[in-house]
Amino acid sequence: MDSMLPIAILSAIIGIVIAFLVFGNYFQKRKAEVESVAKPETIQTNQKTSKPQQSHKNTSKKSQPKSHSHTADHKDANKRHHPLDLNTLKGHGDIVTGVCFLPNAQSLATACADGVVRIFKLDDALSKSFKFLRINLPAGGHPIAVAVADETSSVAVACHALFGSSLYMYGEEKPKADADSKQAKLPLPQIKWEQHKVHDKRAILTLVGTKATYGSADGSTIIVSCSEGTDIVLFHGKSGKIVGNVDTNQLKNNMATISPNGRFIAAAAFTADVKVWEIVYSKDGAVKEVSRIMELKGHKSAVTWLCFSPNSEQIITASKDGTIRVWNINVRYHLSEDPKTLKVFPIPLMDASGTTLHYDRLCVSPDGKILATTHGSMMQWLCMETGKVLETAEKAHDGDITDMAWSPSPIPMGDKKVLVLATASVDKKVKLWAAPSLNAS
Repeated sequence: MDSMLPIAILSAIIGIVIAFLVFGNYFQKRKAEVESVAKPETIQTNQKTSKPQQSHKNTSKKSQPKSHSHTADHKDANKRHHPLDLNTLKGHGDIVTGVCFLPNAQSLATACADGVVRIFKLDDALSKSFKFLRINLPAGGHPIAVAVADETSSVAVACHALFGSSLYMYGEEKPKADADSKQAKLPLPQIKWEQHKVHDKRAILTLVGTKATYGSADGSTIIVSCSEGTDIVLFHGKSGKIVGNVDTNQLKNNMATISPNGRFIAAAAFTADVKVWEIVYSKDGAVKEVSRIMELKGHKSAVTWLCFSPNSEQIITASKDGTIRVWNINVRYHLSEDPKTLKVFPIPLMDASGTTLHYDRLCVSPDGKILATTHGSMMQWLCMETGKVLETAEKAHDGDITDMAWSPSPIPMGDKKVLVLATASVDKKVKLWAAPSLNAS
């Protein structure tokens, strides 16, 4: 037994040595394999990490501070995502709820949920920065719309608070020359009039102002305020006096607007029909009465939006039935002549399943040739003559578009002038777009 012990110990030692050699060789091979795989990955990682460093060096020169960079985002052609995208007005602290051009076409008013109305001076649509007047609204009110209030540079602002909706009219004073400077200083706009609980506790959906030039109208601005209920109220732009009321007698308003010449009011509710009223002016130019004169019947589903043609003789409607209709309302309604449907276009917008979508908003260019439309954050420009799509911006904003307006006349863009469309969005931005070419279709 004792003679077997040394043999057993020797066998165990030899076994341990053999096992060590076998496993050692195995682990060396695995290490070599791991290293051979890890080296290319390390090289790739180094290459990837070196690129941002180069990009950072390149962008560091571009990130130098610019004057008024908070008001405009002047993008080069490589960064601009759409050829019609001219500029972006930034600096709004919250959702931009409304936009409107003033009569001079080179001033744009914006209403923002941050409680501020800004009036931008658009000396050039391609400018790197824009000067603007800042109007701080009374505390507690949330601006939801802005409209032209007078023939000068006055604006009416609709605000909503817990107690109801209010209207404020801000007017600019004439610039006063500084004794120590030859340049005139721009005084801050002041409240000229205000109206509270305009629609009791109901919110204002749309606010539109226009210069009344039809018939015996005296050229004053008429402001139309449409509530989320069934009432529409008319105000005199300069005095703030209520000059008319309309009850749509429908379940709920969707929107309402006034024709450019101040003759007609049209309202869209959650029905397929559109009601139209006429504003009658007295000999002294004041509003005498507002009477219902016609109804547009033809759509098979709810009308989502409508707008007037520049000559005030046509109404363009968009419906959930997938069509756009152009109506002639310049008829002898007093002789029971009905409005006529001039054109019917299919809405050229479908989802992934092929279902036709509806338009949220419509706006006709001042020359009557282009119809701007929106659906969520998307925009389309259509030819008014043919209904064909001229341009599409799939993602015009980083959120739903809340309002849009055409400049009443071309504004400077470099060495030329172009018609400009302004759009507002929940993304806290206002964008300026050039009108597309009619040959684009």
